Amino acid sequence: MEEVLVQRKIIHVDMDAFYASVEQMDFPELKGKPVAVGGGENRGVVAAASYEARKFGVRSAMSGYLAKKNCPDLIFVRPRFDRYKEISRKIRTIFLEYTDLVEPLSLDEAYLDVTYNKKGNPSASMIAREIRERIFQETGLTASAGISVNKFIAKVASDYNKPNGQKTVGPDDVLAFLEQLAIGKFYGVGKVTTEKMYQLGIFTGLDLKTKSLEFLVEQFGKSGTFYYYVVRGIHNSEVKPNRIAKSVGTEHTFDTNISSEVFMEEKLEIIANELASRLQKHKVSGKTITLKIKYSDFTQQTRSKTLPYFISDKSLIMESVRELLYQEKLKDSVRLLGISLGNLNTEVKKTVVAVQLKFDF
Repeated sequence: MEEVLVQRKIIHVDMDAFYASVEQMDFPELKGKPVAVGGGENRGVVAAASYEARKFGVRSAMSGYLAKKNCPDLIFVRPRFDRYKEISRKIRTIFLEYTDLVEPLSLDEAYLDVTYNKKGNPSASMIAREIRERIFQETGLTASAGISVNKFIAKVASDYNKPNGQKTVGPDDVLAFLEQLAIGKFYGVGKVTTEKMYQLGIFTGLDLKTKSLEFLVEQFGKSGTFYYYVVRGIHNSEVKPNRIAKSVGTEHTFDTNISSEVFMEEKLEIIANELASRLQKHKVSGKTITLKIKYSDFTQQTRSKTLPYFISDKSLIMESVRELLYQEKLKDSVRLLGISLGNLNTEVKKTVVAVQLKFDF
């Protein structure tokens, strides 16, 4: 069937410093202070940082050691995921009052397709504002939103007026918005890719737009095709209410670095057991086993193997994990190990057919 370009009304809602904001709300003594949710300065990694901490360059995925170095007054708080999930469920309930087309990306962000919504409101911008007000009234937390014709632009726009703001990029403004956008602000363009773009003379969306499809594919592979189309406002991915996981994984960070493969095997047995339990609970299996290794210097390595059949059993998982562990010599002591199973039997492909829509934002 023929795939047709769709002009939808998409909202991307993103909670503001969600984990850290929950902690500051629940514990008033933390308000106005630099807070990092994570494992601590010695062994942990920052899961989220308050805006007060971000002023010092503290970011998620940063080591606790470096975060504390950047911000000596940083307060570390252990994550409380049950509490975050509880609030996330409340927020999801609000979303579903407006549309059933809600695609959660994580506990603190989601896409909403409000082209046809339960309130009969023709203005996606008004709906976004109303949802943000409802979230604040019912949870005490602030959210930001981006509103546009597709998921990519809505995601970029939601970061534009953070915190506690929103930005609408209407159909007639899409190309101008993307052309002036700094290349590092493009969703999907990470730090390494940004540096490569700079080396190629690509600093803005307009610069990116001057490059041919062939050139971008040559430089960036499949991602080059993605960059070529999104900078022209073309991104046809629909909001999927039931997102299918592409992999299931479990990992552990250790209190003391491990340097012996024998000890690692013991830890991996525990991790594999947890993974197998999760797989069985969700009734899924997969073909691709990945072993994740994070060394004491925070460098990371992954080793993968794809089997000709689906597995979910712990013993079969460990059989491949052992092979991957001894595949090559470890370069240093290890602080984290993880196992994930991808290429799941839940992955299905669909063809989307829709019609061209015109509307006011």
